[in-house]
Amino acid sequence: MDISLLIKAAIMGVVEGLTEFLPISSTGHLILAGSLLGFVDAKAKVFDIAIQTGAIFAVILVYWHKLRETVLALPSQRGAQLFALKVLIAFLPAVVLGLLFGKAIKAHLFTPTVVAVALIVGGFIILWAEARQTRADTAPRVLDVDDMTLMDALKVGLVQCVAMIPGTSRSGATIIGGMLMGLSRQTATHFSFYLAIPTLIGAGAYSLYKERALLSWADAPMFGVGLVFAFFSAWLCIRWLLRFIATHSFNGFAWYRIVFGSFILVSAHYGWVHWAA
Repeated sequence: MDISLLIKAAIMGVVEGLTEFLPISSTGHLILAGSLLGFVDAKAKVFDIAIQTGAIFAVILVYWHKLRETVLALPSQRGAQLFALKVLIAFLPAVVLGLLFGKAIKAHLFTPTVVAVALIVGGFIILWAEARQTRADTAPRVLDVDDMTLMDALKVGLVQCVAMIPGTSRSGATIIGGMLMGLSRQTATHFSFYLAIPTLIGAGAYSLYKERALLSWADAPMFGVGLVFAFFSAWLCIRWLLRFIATHSFNGFAWYRIVFGSFILVSAHYGWVHWAA
């Protein structure tokens, strides 16, 4: 058993769990962390996607009562059926575009430069969205997930597709996109968590199946360590974020994106850090 590989898997798991549900791009941070750790081969790319499932188990745990009640009520209650339909409608665009363009995006856009630019651009969009929501004429019109329309769900699902560009952030795209469409910060965040469940489980399962020829049972400890660390770090992060958004904006994350993205570009230009492709 390669202890150094397990340590790398643990670090990557923590990075995944801490960044998956914050609007700072987990994929971008995994690419950069993998670059620094020398964890950049084809198997590492499968690992990065697969360990998202660990983070999703944390979402399921945090929202267990809501999810359980919804599943039990599906056969008879229209409210539960509409909730499930909203998540399904929002999920479908990512499935279609992911199947069509996923391979090309992985081949050409999974680079530190793309991540850095996406981080910076996304940071300015977050600042704009937060400033817009504080104005009286653009106050949120949707204050609860149950009040979302099917069209709201579709729009959030379409915006989620932008996150196929690494560095954009799936949670950032859905939360900020939802805010720009009239959802409150809390509503957009909760719906982003719900939407993450089928999206990330589907992406992880599809990636493992598609790249199964690369993997063997010898890789199980590495994947297991990554999943466990992703789960616990994501669980802590989600619980903290739900308290944070009750009284804070996302402006701090926006400035983090701008500063970090700028550092990547400057450090690469002057050779301070070697960011592997």
